[in-house]
Amino acid sequence: MFDQVAARYDRTNTVLSVGNDQLWRAAMVRAVAPQRGQRILDLAAGTGVSSAALAKSGADVVAADFSPGMLAEGRRRHGHRHNLTFVEADATDLPFADAGFDTVTMSFGLRNVNEPKKALAELLRVTRPGGRLVICEFSTPPNPAFRGLYRFYNDRILPLVARTVSSNADAYDYLNESIQDWPDQQRLAAWIREAGWTDVAHRNLSGGIVALHRATKPA
Repeated sequence: MFDQVAARYDRTNTVLSVGNDQLWRAAMVRAVAPQRGQRILDLAAGTGVSSAALAKSGADVVAADFSPGMLAEGRRRHGHRHNLTFVEADATDLPFADAGFDTVTMSFGLRNVNEPKKALAELLRVTRPGGRLVICEFSTPPNPAFRGLYRFYNDRILPLVARTVSSNADAYDYLNESIQDWPDQQRLAAWIREAGWTDVAHRNLSGGIVALHRATKPA
């Protein structure tokens, strides 16, 4: 499914999020605070838009994804960056050594993993002691009225727009279903703690449509 939507994926996301995806990406980059000399894993990187944003700092960034089609599109767009590498990887069985990254991050990909708790444990394994985790993911708006409006958009408006701008509208039916089934902020924070991360915290973006989770690997 992700292979099929790779070419128009980023444009579709911008349209469906009414441009908020760029704000969420900027917030993720600020949370990661990449620096030259650091090694960063961007898991579920898709076409590498977030990875390229991180690589602008001079950090060495590995863009990993399960979809060969997404990675191919990422290499086509961003393959010229010497400090950005694309790797095909399963989030539940990462092909990286222990403690190899200063920071690991994942944007809008954790809910697409069959075993998200296992992915959180794998991210812990490949992070150095004292290293950091940043997860940007869809969440649950705490305000009931806004939450109802958000559900109406996802149920009624998003499918219509997706059929117009996407190369695979069925993929965005899945998107809506995966968002509805995903745990709220507190439950995801609990999963992160259970995986072994400490200093777990989150903040809401766009009224809680998205939550930015942060944590640290024990030193």
